[in-house]
Amino acid sequence: MPDTLTIKDIKNNVEKGDATYSELASFYLARIKDKDRDINSFLYLNESALDRAKEADAELGNPGFGELLGIPYAVKDNMLVKDMPCTAGSKILENYIAVYNATVIEKLNKAGAVVLGKTNMDEFAMGSSTENSAFAPTKNPHDTSRVPGGSSGGSAAAVAAGFVPFALGSDTGGSIRQPAAFCGVVGFKPTYGAVSRYGLMAMASSLDQIGPITNTVQDAREVFDVISGRDEMDSTSIQLEEYARDKDPKDLKIGIPKEYFAEGLDPEVKKKVLDAIDVYKKMGAQIKEISIKHAPYSLAVYYIIMPSEASSNLARYDGVKYGLRIEDKDTDGLMDMYLKVRGQGFGQEVLRRIMLGTYTLSAGYYDAYYLKAQKVRNLIEEDFDRAFEKVDVIISPTTPTPAFKFGEKTQDPLQMYLSDIYTVSANLAGLPCISVPVGTVEKDGAKLPVGMQIFAPRKRDHFLLDVAEWYEKEVNQE
Repeated sequence: MPDTLTIKDIKNNVEKGDATYSELASFYLARIKDKDRDINSFLYLNESALDRAKEADAELGNPGFGELLGIPYAVKDNMLVKDMPCTAGSKILENYIAVYNATVIEKLNKAGAVVLGKTNMDEFAMGSSTENSAFAPTKNPHDTSRVPGGSSGGSAAAVAAGFVPFALGSDTGGSIRQPAAFCGVVGFKPTYGAVSRYGLMAMASSLDQIGPITNTVQDAREVFDVISGRDEMDSTSIQLEEYARDKDPKDLKIGIPKEYFAEGLDPEVKKKVLDAIDVYKKMGAQIKEISIKHAPYSLAVYYIIMPSEASSNLARYDGVKYGLRIEDKDTDGLMDMYLKVRGQGFGQEVLRRIMLGTYTLSAGYYDAYYLKAQKVRNLIEEDFDRAFEKVDVIISPTTPTPAFKFGEKTQDPLQMYLSDIYTVSANLAGLPCISVPVGTVEKDGAKLPVGMQIFAPRKRDHFLLDVAEWYEKEVNQE
């Protein structure tokens, strides 16, 4: 079989009788066992996937069989899959087994998809390189001396390496799109609330969003159609309106924000993204320079709001009800146990963000930092709203550079945080956003993928997927 198969490829192969779902599951599991030792994208393999794939073979042809019947996939290890480990990449949850399914897993089960395992990630989704995983880093399939991005680095690497046709990731400030760009795959962050977060381990509740990582935009749409929708278990979830295509490329108005093409952007990355924009121009789209004037403050706003919410969400990991528990003969009372569990169970980046968030929310600093950041967040939302009065979509690079080498940024957290400079604004504004591969650049003899990021107005997820698919189809025809 080829290195990568799309969902469409798999469906066609099964329908023609060239393969069965159980044969496909066996193929993928064997491939992971053979090759993932070089990548380390998986933390846990689901051996019972073969049984589920055999059930899918039996269901094929029955009336009403699921939209993703028999399609193998992987899940970022911060989403609950019943009876499987769920560590969030942290030692504090090393032995935790999920007792229920996240809503997205329930929906994929209903659609007939087959989960092959859980993928590696930065601890509690805090990182941009998967170097913060407590269980060793994941490597980029295009160059194993480089990072796959983060925090959904395991999911992006698994798709790029051909271990699964799609994987689920979570995106709080770019954690689907940035690793998708580094690994040369499609990463889609839906509108905030379009996919239920029930069963996702929370980092920053007003920013977190689940989405698919795939080989094609069409695959991203198929997965999104299954996992999206209102969920009574998540009060922030929404139902998107019925969608009818209302534009074609000739009617499209694309905004190019000057703030996203400024100093700090790798010249080769810039050229690849501008070349991709020219593809739209050749299709008849209008290109306009626009300004998101508060965009330069996005990173600062994000790194105030996100740690604040994370410090509150992670307070539940105290060693009392689940996860790591340290209670030896030297433990002196409950507070001492808390300190030992959190001090030994959390990694350095998680501790750093908990401390930042706790400080920001403390008396005397709440107004100066957190409240002010929320006000600027509103200004960023308003900037995008005004821009979308003039244009249909906005295009930028996904990342300022291609994938960087291991250790290159770990000694300077601020340099690492800059990897998210183009992605965090979509989360702050709750916008749907997608990263699409637009070719490669050569660094030190390796061809490294580049991603183009497309933003659309809130709730226009299907339109965004249309726009991304127009580009994908056009370049595939060339």
